Amino acid sequence: MDPAHTAFLHTIVSGAVFTNEFGVLPELDFVETPVGMIYIATRRVGDNVWARMVENVLPNLQQVAPIWEDGHEEHPFSGPMMSRWIVPQDDTNTMFVEFRHVGETEGRTPAWWADRDIMLPGQLATETYEESQRHPGDYEAQVSQRPIAIHGLEHLGATDRGVSMFRNQIRRGIRAVKAGDEPHGLCHNAGAIVPTYCNDTIVHAPPAETAVKDRQLMRETGRRLAESYLQNPPLMTGR
Repeated sequence: MDPAHTAFLHTIVSGAVFTNEFGVLPELDFVETPVGMIYIATRRVGDNVWARMVENVLPNLQQVAPIWEDGHEEHPFSGPMMSRWIVPQDDTNTMFVEFRHVGETEGRTPAWWADRDIMLPGQLATETYEESQRHPGDYEAQVSQRPIAIHGLEHLGATDRGVSMFRNQIRRGIRAVKAGDEPHGLCHNAGAIVPTYCNDTIVHAPPAETAVKDRQLMRETGRRLAESYLQNPPLMTGR
């Protein structure tokens, strides 16, 4: 739930690992869902507003919107590019179980995406220390926090609201189980279709007359889209 890292870690610091448009720090919002939470990151791309929503499904499923999006082409709800189950093995080791959503995407998807032998960029240690310093990825950001991160040493800022929200959701779930209750988002019906909300949406919305008003326009656009999806979960478009 850290939407700022795609701008800094994956674009500004390491160069454009995904698309250049990720280098713009987005307007941010965070919303709880029936199954967890999403962040809403909205960016201005010409006359379009790009609303990106990445999702945590409690307790340990992450869904990520496509990293090849650039916001130039209008389109509706697109759905996730992958689903990841992040499974703790012990106090200091975690296993990723990654399911990639591969389909017809009009040539937008990188060719390597369908190759199960190739990892998503930045998930493994670089070959040299020099490379890890010049072009860090998710791996370096994670392991540099120690085998067990000490939250008391953190200096959380405004962009970390999603981290705090997710931690609070996990705490509530732990306390519910401890009290003999069910945690938020649990579904007992094995055959149920559980709506999820990860997506990219690009809408035509020309800039407002001032930068301040345009930032407000972007936030309102993203929030409005998220609320509409929560009320009426869309079907996958197959894009």
